[in-house]
Amino acid sequence: RMETDCNPLELPNNTGLEEDSDYRDFEGTDVKDMRLEAEAVVNDVLFAVSNMFVSKTLPCAEDVAYINVETRERNRYCLELTEAGLRVVAYDFDQTDDSLQTPYHETVYSLLDSLSPAYREVFGNALLQRLEALKKDSQS
Repeated sequence: RMETDCNPLELPNNTGLEEDSDYRDFEGTDVKDMRLEAEAVVNDVLFAVSNMFVSKTLPCAEDVAYINVETRERNRYCLELTEAGLRVVAYDFDQTDDSLQTPYHETVYSLLDSLSPAYREVFGNALLQRLEALKKDSQS
């Protein structure tokens, strides 16, 4: 039996980390970690871009995954997803350009917001529709 420094039962129930899969499963960590995270990112914003998918050619690892995205303006990007966040690593699918020094974004929302005015509009409209639906629900 392996010794651990911390008994999980002693942790408070609401650590606020439940949503963040990086913290959810320390013992079961395997190479699929960032790929799963990348898939979640894609599913979150796919409706607001032309195309988006996890790269099958660039290597995924425990600490890095690559996401290809085509904005509604038809611009293509390859994004790197790491613990530090997301950043553009190339201006085409399945590429990395080491000379690019692009900033990291904490969320895919802020990254796409900076790249694509059309994303911003579609995402904003979706948010408004959801708010209208909530308003109707609360009035009925």
